[in-house]
Amino acid sequence: MSLKAAILALALLAITGAQADVSAQQVADVVWNYFTQLTGNAKETMEQIQQSEISKQLNTLFQDNLQNVNSYAGDLQKKLIPFATELHAKLSQDSEKLKEQIRKELEDLRLKLSPYADEVHQQISKNIQDLQLKLSPYAEELRGQVNQNADLLRKQLAPYAQELRDKLQENVDGLQAALAPYAEQLQEQIDKNVADMKEKLAPLADELQVKIDQNVEELRKQLAPYAQDVQDKLNRQLEGLSFQMKKGAEDLRAKLSESAEELRLKLNPYAEELKEKLRTDAEGLRQSLGPYVEGLSGQMEQKIEEFRQTMGPYGEAFNKQLVQKVEEMKQKLGPYAGEVEDHLGFLEKDVRDKVASFFSTIKQIEN
Repeated sequence: MSLKAAILALALLAITGAQADVSAQQVADVVWNYFTQLTGNAKETMEQIQQSEISKQLNTLFQDNLQNVNSYAGDLQKKLIPFATELHAKLSQDSEKLKEQIRKELEDLRLKLSPYADEVHQQISKNIQDLQLKLSPYAEELRGQVNQNADLLRKQLAPYAQELRDKLQENVDGLQAALAPYAEQLQEQIDKNVADMKEKLAPLADELQVKIDQNVEELRKQLAPYAQDVQDKLNRQLEGLSFQMKKGAEDLRAKLSESAEELRLKLNPYAEELKEKLRTDAEGLRQSLGPYVEGLSGQMEQKIEEFRQTMGPYGEAFNKQLVQKVEEMKQKLGPYAGEVEDHLGFLEKDVRDKVASFFSTIKQIEN
């Protein structure tokens, strides 16, 4: 992804979010994504980018989101732009400092744990096994929910195709008037079912975050006896682990919502096409509707099946991702881990914490 593409993506974010208030997560996303994009480009490219660019992008985001809301919004924008711009400016410097700090902390932690290497290895392995057992039902539940919702959507949409066939055969006169309600009902049914699906799937991510908290806390208790003098360093690593795992849960939530929305966008054209055909002259209506109605049910079922096939494995993939994070922790704490480049995860957590704290402070002042 080119730097220009990244800047364009930020501009699109500002446009698409124009109907909602700016959130701490949005601001953190802009700052962090911009930072990672810059650090991924060649040095000479970075030198060409002026600090004013991030300010420009943030201004666009905030102005589009906060315009015409209230005086609080204007005040927030004035405070937020300098804060976010300064935060971005410090990231490169903070990144190098944090990298060295994390390296030193890990070195001290490994040294302290080295006499108990086998016990630590066993405790983390046990934690991984427990995590797999806890997560397994959620993967099955997600797959079951996806299958159930897909089947329900299929069953609720199927009658429309059959009713359209019946009306097509029954009505010689007044065909347009007879079929018009079905076009609206089909559209409403698609929108309602997809909205219901999103609502049913969303709680899974919340439940997973609770399980993550429980698992990390159990790991903390299991390792605490071996890290009595370096507990703060162990806590730092576990906080980083928790952040990465919860970020995975948020990504899962976003994927579920995005996939459901994609399904809605794939199904909506069938209702729109029916509405369009009903606008044609009555004489050619029956001829144009015949092939459309015959293929309607099969085409919608195909889209729903594609959705089911795509979303079904999300749970298993998410479980593997979480287990992999704990496996990486086991490798990091081992005596032969070598250099570990994971400071960016801690830096991202710090950025998001600072943005959230800023928003919290502003709200307290306002109240």
